[in-house]
Amino acid sequence: MATRKQVTAAKGNVKKAQAGAKQKRSIASMSAKTRSALGKQGAAVAQRKRTGGSSPKTRQELYDIAKRKNLPGRSKMSRDELARALGYK
Repeated sequence: MATRKQVTAAKGNVKKAQAGAKQKRSIASMSAKTRSALGKQGAAVAQRKRTGGSSPKTRQELYDIAKRKNLPGRSKMSRDELARALGYK
């Protein structure tokens, strides 16, 4: 059984962890300019997905194809690098 001092310390640790998690909200703590840029980027990806097309559009889709083709260095490549390596650009 835990002592009263241990219980008090544990409660304090839980409160500290909760406060830290609230402060670390990643999107909310970014500047307005960064949030706006991320929103525009997300909207562009959503638009590409809605319009369809046979070629893959997202980095994850390109990465999955590269993985199937066993392309070396794929994990460190950006979306554009993956597209070039796979011949989509």
